[in-house]
Amino acid sequence: MAGLKSLAKDTAVYGLSSIIGRFLNWCLVPLYVYLFPTAEYGIVSNLYSLTAVALVILNYGMETSFFRYASSSDDPEKDYTTSLWSVGTTSVIFIILLLVFLHPVSNALLIPKHPLYVALLGITVAVDAFSNIPFAYLRYKNKSWRFAGIKLLNVGVNIGLNLFFLLACPAIEKSHPELISWFYTPMGGDAFGIGWIFIANLLSTGVVLLSLLPFLTGRRWRFDRSLLSKMLGYAWPLLILGVAGVLSQNMGQIVIPYLFKSQPEAARSMVGIYSANMKIAIVMVMFTQAFRYAYEPFIFAKARGAGEDKKQAYCDAMKYFVIFGLLIFIAVEYFLPILKHFIAPAYWAGLQVVPVMMAAELCFGVFFNLSLWYKLTDRTIWGMYLSVLCFVLMLGFNLWFVPAIGIPNGYMGSAWAAFLAYFIVMVISWILGRHYYPLDYELGRMLGYTLLAGVLWVAGAWALSAHPAVTYSVRVVLLLVYCAAVWRFDLKKMVRRR
Repeated sequence: MAGLKSLAKDTAVYGLSSIIGRFLNWCLVPLYVYLFPTAEYGIVSNLYSLTAVALVILNYGMETSFFRYASSSDDPEKDYTTSLWSVGTTSVIFIILLLVFLHPVSNALLIPKHPLYVALLGITVAVDAFSNIPFAYLRYKNKSWRFAGIKLLNVGVNIGLNLFFLLACPAIEKSHPELISWFYTPMGGDAFGIGWIFIANLLSTGVVLLSLLPFLTGRRWRFDRSLLSKMLGYAWPLLILGVAGVLSQNMGQIVIPYLFKSQPEAARSMVGIYSANMKIAIVMVMFTQAFRYAYEPFIFAKARGAGEDKKQAYCDAMKYFVIFGLLIFIAVEYFLPILKHFIAPAYWAGLQVVPVMMAAELCFGVFFNLSLWYKLTDRTIWGMYLSVLCFVLMLGFNLWFVPAIGIPNGYMGSAWAAFLAYFIVMVISWILGRHYYPLDYELGRMLGYTLLAGVLWVAGAWALSAHPAVTYSVRVVLLLVYCAAVWRFDLKKMVRRR
């Protein structure tokens, strides 16, 4: 129980930084969608989806591998510095190769006129990849507050620079151009457009790296080749797993432009609408991410113990993840008529994406929770198999659904592809886990909560009134019904055990 409370605390801290950070970044979406046409916002979404893939490749599973070896090592500092040497070297090589082949890469990404965008994001993702190792070290040391503080610093600087470049600089240029002409004019000024978003991101990433210097300096940087060989042996399936996973998560934004190459503006607009509406579903993503940050160190720490208590803790973690994930799903759906105002009315046609993507993310979170069976038994190869299967399913469904629906609503094909793919691999992982690392998950209880959430969701959709106050009052009562059920059947027992 103490371990589960520690997991809850760390999830709350990581969640605080994730929720606040994502929410603040979320607030930039209205700025982007009002300043830039849907097609330009589509470029931003497309490139950030591709950089997410690049980030996974440049980390190549070293975060998890570091946890795996440091948790059972007599010299975790050597595990840490070996990881730093490895990821730092590959990040530098990546930057050099990208700059050498910048124009061919820009052509391949369907933005031949904007190689500078690619260069800025490439350098940013390389620095991010390196920074992820000291962030992993903070998690290993249970320095969740330090972790959260630096993450929030990154968000704050990024938002501040976005506001400065996109709003303040155009105003200053009209009144006192001499104050900013030394950097603003050479970059093209206001005409540089979305490029300022990428510059802001690069600068904020640099600030993060400076903030991590205390965890990079003042230690002997040792490199153990044999240790690295072991770490890479453990991590390479996780690399395939990660690449397939992030490709799956960003499949729609990546694939849509290639499926409608003859209509690039319409395709980018679909990507923009799809991405903007996914920002509303981001609450589920934030919850899943916060849980993931805390859960990985938790399972490896628990694995060092003996007895059945650790297995019960794993089962409880799964149950409460589902419980709170369903609560988030209902709450977002109930208040979607309010939340939709975070994006411009021109994007509201894509609101139908929100419930499908939240359900998909919930399935993905359960899949991640189930992944402990192959991580604890050193069968990470199975994680690779499952992620590759998810990627194949996601790609296949996208290639099928998106063109079938066509312009302008083809993005719904990507949403349903995500849900079906995550649901299928979630079920398969559960079946395999029962064989290799059986756990007595409370399936009946979790299915009961899912059914209850479904009934309350439908009831809330029917609870319409001419007066919004009545509608939302009824929906709040329905949320309290769900919370009361959780208290009655689970939380009350947990409090008593304390």
